[in-house]
This record gives sequence, C-alpha cells and structure tokens, in this order.
Amino acid sequence: MNRSLSFAAAIFFSLVFFVSCNKENFITSADARVNISADSLKYDTVFTTTGSITKSFKIFNNNDQKLLLTQIKLMGGASSAYKMNVNGIPTTVINDVEIARNDSIYIFVTVTINPTSANLPFIIKDSIAIQYNGVNRFVQLEAFGQNAVFIRNGSIMGNTTFTNILPYVILGGLQITNTGSLTITAGAKIYCHADAPIIVDGTITGNGTKTSPIIFSGDRTDDPYNNFPASWPGIYFRAASKNNQLKFTQIKNAYQAVVVLQPSLNTNPKLILQQCIIDNAFDAGLLCNNTNVLAENSLISNCGRNISIDYGGNYSFTHCTVAAYSSSFVLHKKPAVSINNINDANATNPLNALFRNCIIYGDAGFVEKEIEVNKQGNNTFNVTMDHCLYRANVDPSNIAFNVCIKNIDPAFDSIDVSKKYYDFRITNNAAAPGINKAVATTLLKDLEDKNRNVGLPDIGAYEKQ
Repeated sequence: MNRSLSFAAAIFFSLVFFVSCNKENFITSADARVNISADSLKYDTVFTTTGSITKSFKIFNNNDQKLLLTQIKLMGGASSAYKMNVNGIPTTVINDVEIARNDSIYIFVTVTINPTSANLPFIIKDSIAIQYNGVNRFVQLEAFGQNAVFIRNGSIMGNTTFTNILPYVILGGLQITNTGSLTITAGAKIYCHADAPIIVDGTITGNGTKTSPIIFSGDRTDDPYNNFPASWPGIYFRAASKNNQLKFTQIKNAYQAVVVLQPSLNTNPKLILQQCIIDNAFDAGLLCNNTNVLAENSLISNCGRNISIDYGGNYSFTHCTVAAYSSSFVLHKKPAVSINNINDANATNPLNALFRNCIIYGDAGFVEKEIEVNKQGNNTFNVTMDHCLYRANVDPSNIAFNVCIKNIDPAFDSIDVSKKYYDFRITNNAAAPGINKAVATTLLKDLEDKNRNVGLPDIGAYEKQ
C-alpha cells in the first residue's frame, strides 16, 4: 500500500513539475493568442512645437505560456515626429520583450511636429511594428499638424490685426494695452494655453461671419481635452477698455469666458455681443460688474453661471438664449441668470437690465428658478423680462414681467448629456411655445443669420425656419 502511494505521489509531482515547467516555456506558435488593444492611434490637430497628449495601447498575452516579443520598433526611428515608451522605457526599438502568461504591457506614444511652410493642416504618419513567432503586426500612427503664430506674454500697444491665415496660440497671456486696438478678421482662431488670459485695456473688434466665425478656445484640440471647461482663463475687459464689439464669435471652454468690469468711459456699451456663442465655461459665461453690455442674437450655454450681473450697471439682452443644462464636466447648480446691485463692501449702484425675447431655461433638479435677483438699498433698480420664456418655481421679486411664458419647455432640438450633444435650435416642434411669441424689434436676422419673421418673430436666439 505504501509502495503504491509513493508511486502515485511520484507520478503526481512529476505531472505538476512538467506542467509548471511547460508554463515557464515560451509559446512559439504563430497562432498564439495575442491581442493588441488598438490598430491605430489618431491625434487631432497638434500645433507645431507644442506636442500632444500621450496615447497608449496594450499588448495582451492571452496564453498559458510566456510570450516573447522579438521586437517592438518605431518605424520612423529617431527622426520620427513620434516618441515611443515601452513599459516605462523610452526607445525607438526594443528587442526580446517578455510578457508573462495572461499578462500585458503598455506602449505609450506622443507626437511633436516641427513647423513647415504650410498654412493648412497637414498629416504626419508613422507606425509601430510588433514581431513575435514570425508574425508582424502594426499599429498605425496619424496626427494632423498645424502651423501657428505663437505669442508668449504678448502685448499690443498699437493697431494690430489677427488674420485667418494661421491660428494664434497664446502662451502666458496677451494684453491689449489702453493704447492698443486688436481687430480680428473673419475665420481667425485664437487658442489659449491654461496660463493665458486675454486682458483688454484697449479695444477688441471681432468681425466674424456666419460661415467664418471667430473662435476663442483652449489650445488642446485633441480629445478629450477639446471639451474640457476651464482649459484657459478667458477674456477680461478691464476699467480702461472701451468700444469692444464681437460679432459671430465663439468663446468656448474657458474658466470665466467673458468678464466685463466697471462702467464705460463713453456713452457706448463697453462690450457689444452680436450673434455670438459662449459655451462650456466652468465658472461664468458672462460676468459683469458695474458695467454696460449689449447682447443680441446670442447663445450662452452650459456654464457654471451663464450670466452673472454684480454691483449694478446697464444691460440689454435681445433675442438671446440662456440655456443651463448639466454636462459631464459642469453641473447645473446655480441660476442661469443672477442679478444684484451690491459689492463685497455692501455698497450699491443703480441697475437697469432689459431681457427682451429671451429664453432663460435649464434642467430641473438642483435649481428651482433660473432667474435670481438680489436688490439692496434705494438706488434705481429696474429689471424687465419682456416677452421671455423662463423657468422658475416662484417668480423672483423686483422684476417686471411683460407677456412672458413660464415653466413650459422651450422644445430645444436635441439635448443628449451622455453624448455631450446640445442643439438649442427650435427645429422639430412646430408647436414649440416660443414660436411667433416675441415682440418685433429692429433685429431682422437670427444667430445663424437667417431671416426673422417680419410680424411676430420667435423667442430666443434662433428663428424656426
């Protein structure tokens, strides 16, 4: 009996030893189960010399034996625009890489593109070759490069024009001094780094068109950074600034998109916004402090605070859509429009604000009313909502409402939070509550430069066609 048990034990341990040794051997079959998590890495527009985000893929060994990768090679070698890192080792080629059974390794890739003479975006390609067991597999690399005008800690003291020939990348900030004037032509694109506010002590004039809008945004255009709020500080119109006008201009993904401070130095509004879009600002879309702003046919959407008016001033909003819906990055926790006439020192100023033919709406949940008003002291305080559509469980005091529509969904075309898709046009519902419910004004076009109804136009920035 003991002899039989000893024999059986010997066989058992021999099998265990054989299996263990077998698992320590490398699999050599060309049919080995090897999974590469991506067959290509694609980079959106990368500005020359600034570099990209790091992208990666994994190589999985789905076998019960070790796998030997004969070689991993960046085909462009040292002259490639791409840089490769294999499990923490920067290299252009590496040989004999072991992957344990049922394990994986990471390959990290970045791209830096040298300037060329091209004005239009250009494509930079390369590939990474992966060899094992006589098998050759490739991961393709593709990036869109773009030359740009780089401005670091810039200062404009005279008359300057930004054109649409090349985009502008602002690093460290740009100041238009009180003697400076910046004219921006249609189609110009200004991309600002995370440390780069635009400070306006002089004047900005933006002459965008419907087909060639002016763009202000962060300088990370690659996914997912191209949708991140607070990716750059914003535009700040300070005390000495005057006669600013932006037409067909989009200001996206800032921390505070547009900040306007202190009264105008003349009888003109300090800032005029016409057919503009302010979107996805983390803190404030339009932040005003004791100043004078006129906005027409404009959309201010999905900001931490869409419109915030502090310490009084004079304001006119006509045919604007102020839409506050939660996104993956900014939760709608504050009213879409907040208005007060007081500062931190409890001083007050006169305030006059007119909202005409505007939609002020947002998703329910955190916010009970989309308009918040705080009046202090005995200064003049006039806030009028004329032919507006708004959401509020209780109307705030100190507002004059004239022929307004309350708590009826405006029937925006599409809102899909999961897909980060928001379309604030009124296109799919002929019975939408704001159709033909506005009062006639001198504005004959909408945000998209389409004709408004001659008789009774629609409420909001978009006219249903």
